[in-house]
Amino acid sequence: MQRHLATLEDVAREAGVSQQTVSRVLNNPAVVAERTREKVIRAMQALHYVPNRSAQLLAGKSAPSIGLITASLTLHAPSQIAAAVKSYAGSHQLEVSIAMPVQADFSSLQDRLNEFRAQHIRGAIISLPLESSVAERLAAENSDIACLFLDVSPESDVCCVRFDHRDGCGACVQHLWDAGHREFGLLAGPESSVSARMRLSSWREALHRLGIANAVTVFGDWSAASGWQKTFELLHQHPRISAMVVANDQMALGVLSALAQLNRTGGRAVSVTGYDDTADSLYFQPPLTTVAQDFNVLGKRAVERLIQLMAAPQIKIRELLPTRLIIRQSTRPYSGETDDEKDKVITQLKTLAEKL
Repeated sequence: MQRHLATLEDVAREAGVSQQTVSRVLNNPAVVAERTREKVIRAMQALHYVPNRSAQLLAGKSAPSIGLITASLTLHAPSQIAAAVKSYAGSHQLEVSIAMPVQADFSSLQDRLNEFRAQHIRGAIISLPLESSVAERLAAENSDIACLFLDVSPESDVCCVRFDHRDGCGACVQHLWDAGHREFGLLAGPESSVSARMRLSSWREALHRLGIANAVTVFGDWSAASGWQKTFELLHQHPRISAMVVANDQMALGVLSALAQLNRTGGRAVSVTGYDDTADSLYFQPPLTTVAQDFNVLGKRAVERLIQLMAAPQIKIRELLPTRLIIRQSTRPYSGETDDEKDKVITQLKTLAEKL
């Protein structure tokens, strides 16, 4: 159902004032008596009135725009996707209005869509990991805005362009299995993250197919610091781990740092895989085996598909983009350990745990 937008006339009627008074409250509130101003503001809030900014700012002269709702651009993946979206939107003579809500709940996202609506934006790319229920509700309650999602589960009944997490995660596990590893540690992203849960589920599916049911799981927060800390936690729980599968490259950087501190090199080295293939991962020590996602392709396809969706809202778009495993020196064949070496590792871990 299309949302009814309250008009200036609706607000004036609700507040019991003229449309000119409402306009003054919006554009020059200092000239309106405080009591009248408060009546108008209450009416706007009651009607969920959204000011028409495109009419306020050079009406009709602004370039056509699309919206992008994204996580913080200080993070690698969101920043790369945003750069690609802006680049390819520009090639289609489209401006991009970017919103970065603090929370990814329905109310916050609805507010951002209302902001886009006020700017006469009729298409939005939503580059946030969202629960199916939130994504489906946003699409259903904003039928006048074409919504294209980039990070939702395969079960979500919404238009989406997304990467094939299952393929990339399965490739990591298979690569380590083929190298002889049988004792796995899984370092997932936050349990609240949809994409983190999808990667964890895909790892576990791949391990289950190979007959491994004893992999130990811990959860980080995407940062290198949590990767460092969680490495000690994982090895304390299960000292015989020979391979760690990590949900992103930043946490993998922390993992490699912790392993270096533990002197887990040579025959005692733990193999590590990351996810994202960030530009720096080639220069980690050792260079990181990781899953590459082409964010440039994702941005390009998202813009192209959104343009199609805006022109034909009735179409259903569900596009899956490939990932690929980049094998570097952070993974190696399993060489085994002597009992003396295992006892030495356990003693070292206990000593470090007491210091942390």
